[in-house]
Amino acid sequence: MSHTATGTEPAQPPPEDDHAFFGQPRGLMTLSGLEVWERFSFLGMQAILVLFFADRVSDGGMGMDPGTAASVSAAYGTLVYLVSVAGGWLADRILGSYRAVLYGGILIACGHYAMAVPTATMTWVGLGLISAGTGLLKPNVASMVGKLYRTEDQRRDAGFALYYMGINIGAFAGPLVTGWLGEHASWHWGFSAAAVGMTLGLIQYVAGRRHLAGRKHAAEYALAPGPMRRAVLTIAAGVVAAALVATALALAGWLTMDRFVDVLTLVSVIAPVVYFVVMFRSPRVTPEERGRLRPYVVLFLASVVFNFILFQAYSTMMLLASTNARTEIFGFHFPASWYASALGAFEVALAPVVAAVWARMGPRQPHASNKIAIGVILGGLSFLLMVIPTSGHADDTYRMAAWWIVGSYLLLGLGDILLETSGMSATTKLAPKAFASQTMALWFLSLALANGIQAQIVKLYGEVSNPAYFGVNGAIAVAAGVAVIAAAPWLKRTMHPVH
Repeated sequence: MSHTATGTEPAQPPPEDDHAFFGQPRGLMTLSGLEVWERFSFLGMQAILVLFFADRVSDGGMGMDPGTAASVSAAYGTLVYLVSVAGGWLADRILGSYRAVLYGGILIACGHYAMAVPTATMTWVGLGLISAGTGLLKPNVASMVGKLYRTEDQRRDAGFALYYMGINIGAFAGPLVTGWLGEHASWHWGFSAAAVGMTLGLIQYVAGRRHLAGRKHAAEYALAPGPMRRAVLTIAAGVVAAALVATALALAGWLTMDRFVDVLTLVSVIAPVVYFVVMFRSPRVTPEERGRLRPYVVLFLASVVFNFILFQAYSTMMLLASTNARTEIFGFHFPASWYASALGAFEVALAPVVAAVWARMGPRQPHASNKIAIGVILGGLSFLLMVIPTSGHADDTYRMAAWWIVGSYLLLGLGDILLETSGMSATTKLAPKAFASQTMALWFLSLALANGIQAQIVKLYGEVSNPAYFGVNGAIAVAAGVAVIAAAPWLKRTMHPVH
């Protein structure tokens, strides 16, 4: 590797780093460590957010009805991932990946500290800061993982599985801490724990920066000085103008919460369509790269379907757990939000197994499209499983055994590992070089669209029966997974160099 210096530090990690972390590059440990704490903070907060929205004002909550609480929580998720488009562009053209991730982490930490203040205004300010920070951090940290490997390196999928295990260590630990504090102290103490977690993640990220591949002070495809100044001024003016318009509309009574949710859903549909069109038409994208984008559309839609199910683990499933599931196992009582930790626990346990299987199989492992399809099917089955314990009750006062939700999360966790690791890995391979960080941002736009759709569909939660709600959504996901399997022959021909 080259050791061309940028300032006084090398732009690439030392050669001995290449197999220093369980046979993977040493930089994978730094990036995985960051994601442990970022997910600790993000999903720890997410596990209690819908419960905080739905709790009575007298108990420190926001007093929303369950359907509205789930819809607003999903809209927040939509905003988080919509901003990732800007985050990818800023990294490619202005900041560079390293600084984009650093600044994003700082914004996230500030957002969680704001949410620790027990006022409604600071709650919304905090959610805005977290949305902006996550949009900077998420697409770019995943792209930095991809830069640790050559395209043909067969360790890549195993490396992404280990990276994803790091994500889910945070996903497991976060709800345990924030959930206990939220239900035993106050919701805002839970948000404080999320703030501390993100701060720790930033410290270890800066400390391990020498091990990161491709770390430069300048953006990889930086704008010229003149256009860069104009871009920065335009972005700043746009943010200020948008804030002023939103404030004016809110004061005039037009921008209600329901309309804001609807606008975000509309944007989540339009944004990926526009983004695909721009990439397909860009003169900087070669015909070969354009050909690889076509199968990527299929992977994008598969991600939307699966994540529509996955994100409800932190909305409708949390609401179901809080009202209709026992919060006791073997005599031990726990907060309802701890169910969210089951998802992270299963992914922590299963991720190294999946990584080992792929590494052992090498070139004989299933094609990436089939891994993704199986993940979508497992997501659908996780919802179909919930039809059984929610059926046959005369009223809504029943309490199902904890194992039903745990079993659902087991299926969902395995599906998540198969889909997200293969999807992120395939994205870094299929991405046009001129749109590297932005194409990863496009993958996260699939998460925005999933949340945007969820923000509308969850309004039906509580309006239709639970068996109908979970059964229909689960069946659609299973059908989508089967459709991807049916398209496997075409996907295998067109996704080279993805195997």
